[in-house]
Amino acid sequence: MSLLVVGLSHRSAPVSVLERAALHADAQVKLVQDTVAADPATEAAVLATCNRIELYADVDKFHAGVAELSTLLAQHSGVGLDELTPYLYVHYEDRAVHHLFSVACGLDSMVVGEGQILGQIKDSLARAQELHTAGRLLNDLFQQALRVGKRAHSETGIDRAGQSLVTFGLEQLALGAEVSDWARGKKALVIGAGSMSSLAAATLARVGVREIVVANRTADRAERLAEILNEGGDVSARAVPMDSVSDELTRADVVVSCTGATGLVLSAEAVAAARGSVAPLGVDVPPFRESGSAPGARQPAGSATDENCPLDLAPMQATPGFSVLGEAAVAGMAASELEQHAAWVDNAPRPQSSGSVATLLDPAEEAEAIAALAATAAVIGRVPERRRPEPVAEIPRPTPSLFLLDLAMPRDIDAAVHRLGGVRLVDIESLADASADAPMAADVDQVRRIVADEVAAFGAALRAAHITPTVVALRSMAADVVAGEIARLDGRLPGLDDKQRGEITQTVRRVVDKLLHAPTVRVKQLAAEPGGAGYADALRTLFDLDPETVAAVSRAEDSTTDEKDRGSS
Repeated sequence: MSLLVVGLSHRSAPVSVLERAALHADAQVKLVQDTVAADPATEAAVLATCNRIELYADVDKFHAGVAELSTLLAQHSGVGLDELTPYLYVHYEDRAVHHLFSVACGLDSMVVGEGQILGQIKDSLARAQELHTAGRLLNDLFQQALRVGKRAHSETGIDRAGQSLVTFGLEQLALGAEVSDWARGKKALVIGAGSMSSLAAATLARVGVREIVVANRTADRAERLAEILNEGGDVSARAVPMDSVSDELTRADVVVSCTGATGLVLSAEAVAAARGSVAPLGVDVPPFRESGSAPGARQPAGSATDENCPLDLAPMQATPGFSVLGEAAVAGMAASELEQHAAWVDNAPRPQSSGSVATLLDPAEEAEAIAALAATAAVIGRVPERRRPEPVAEIPRPTPSLFLLDLAMPRDIDAAVHRLGGVRLVDIESLADASADAPMAADVDQVRRIVADEVAAFGAALRAAHITPTVVALRSMAADVVAGEIARLDGRLPGLDDKQRGEITQTVRRVVDKLLHAPTVRVKQLAAEPGGAGYADALRTLFDLDPETVAAVSRAEDSTTDEKDRGSS
């Protein structure tokens, strides 16, 4: 059996795909259960965080395993396999071990060195143990990953290479100011009471906010989090039901949201309504999405989609390149369709601007922009999705009075609030953009060396463990031979007293042990080296060991390991 991981993360997939592929708790349970029920896999665990979804399994066939795990990920995420496949990565055996150890150390995190991933790996293992989908391999793997992650944080300065996602997000909201100076005296609203929201609330309390309001669908969890915050004594905290979020939004300076909701928790309309003085940036009326409408259906108020437009696009506001509306509408379109739209632009009627701020692109410029986008689409196979428009230098943004941090995947807060004046939104996508340019500490190299050493040690231990049942079966067979020969001796020499019989028995056992000691020790050493898996087969063949006896030893060891793991979890 061999370790296989199939997954996607912020490094392989755009945020829009990660959002759609996000798995809620029930879907994660069903995914691991269906994986172990499938033919190639005997063990399974899923690691699902805000920026990764990975399925780990012990499989007996590589190609069949990749096909099955990919299909199951697509089925349970709701994203079609054809669409999901380009963003999936596959790691096998030692590379899979290396990947998980790197993840545990924070090397693969959006913010390098963040430690929250260790808690998520622990939760993933606990879930697999509870569902009895983690056997010896995944138990050993995930527990070792936790130890490697802790070692990296204790022996190196990897924490200096980055911060937790919450801290990094607050730094982005603060726009270069000291977070403690920026946060001092502010009122915060935290939506959700899970691990990430709790971390956000604790971080806000530490950096000096004056008041924290916790809103959660389960009142008990919100109240418990508020109690914990109040015990610190430096902040005033209280819990409110989710239907009070709109009222609390009118008083909050900072909002952090991280829930498991599959839809939006805060719409742009709700934010605008709560902050009545907030006006949309660069347009007369906010182009908010109506509830239930598709992203491509968003239109500026007062404008109508031209029914002659081949792509059914609404008129676009004057920003360099495409607006939020335009990009959302054409994302994923083929190059030929965009070129068709460009041709239509040349002859389309041009609505007139009603103000000095919002003007429309020149038809030739707009057609040129569309043609350029079509050319890009032809090269990369799809239209790049830029969620935010390019900044317009001549339209200054008002100083933010409301700061929103969205740490959920899929997103909790409508991305359209980015277009509201006086509002600053930081979400998973913008954090990914910001962290891409973050400097890497020298400690990262040391952590990589730790990971490499631990992967080699884990592989050696795994290969050595693979031959252990064969060695145990060999010694058991030798003990049976000794017992048989002593019984035969008793029959031929019935006059032996107990002392004589004991001396003969001990002598025979010592001879057998000495004969077996050197080869069994050496075969374990050889089996621990790369390519040493064949030594177990050679040992079984040379000594004509019963395969069922070896298998019985393996089952007994796995049963003992499972009992130990359940007792410690």
